[in-house]
Amino acid sequence: MKTACLLTAMTAVLLVAADAPPDVRWTFENAQLGKLPEGWSSAKAVKGPGSVWKIVKDDSAPSGPRVLAQTSSAGSNAQFNLCVLDQAAYADVEIAVSFKAVQGRFDRGGGPVWRYQDANNYYICRQNPLEDNFRLYKVVNGRRRQLASIRSNAKAGFWHTIHVTMRGDRIKCSVDNQKLDVQDQTITKAGKVGLWTKADAVTHFDDFHIHNLAK
Repeated sequence: MKTACLLTAMTAVLLVAADAPPDVRWTFENAQLGKLPEGWSSAKAVKGPGSVWKIVKDDSAPSGPRVLAQTSSAGSNAQFNLCVLDQAAYADVEIAVSFKAVQGRFDRGGGPVWRYQDANNYYICRQNPLEDNFRLYKVVNGRRRQLASIRSNAKAGFWHTIHVTMRGDRIKCSVDNQKLDVQDQTITKAGKVGLWTKADAVTHFDDFHIHNLAK
């Protein structure tokens, strides 16, 4: 009887482990130029132009010349441009992504999203060279609410790296060693992970790491 119970417990553990979202690294070098990488989907929060994501060439990129970019400069000032991985949902997660702000009159830069439920509900941290700040937000029912902000001197036209760790309700974010650290319990469900820009921000992303902290 004890042996049977032990085997059942072991089977359950193995099933949980098998279902755990994997660690992932995207360098985009095997993706086709001019198209979205396989397994990614673009989205946006309002109707209208914008949120045009595809693989482009950037010889300055840290892990090879192919990068994932938001390429449209036609988005309105209210537009949130999103591109997310389709398959896995993460709750406790560590993320790192390199980005380069290319252009944008209303907005510039961008960053990663996580615990993404849909285009109106997720966490986002982003760096904006136009405003010289690094900010953490939650987006709930389409409304973006600031959780933390610091001054940042990460300049447009150069590559920078954003790191995010969320475990439970604790969120730690950094860009070039400038750090944010807050607690928030709004979005507790596991969600997708992806990338974000706002309005007309044309931004390149590369070397995207996802580490599942729940494994």
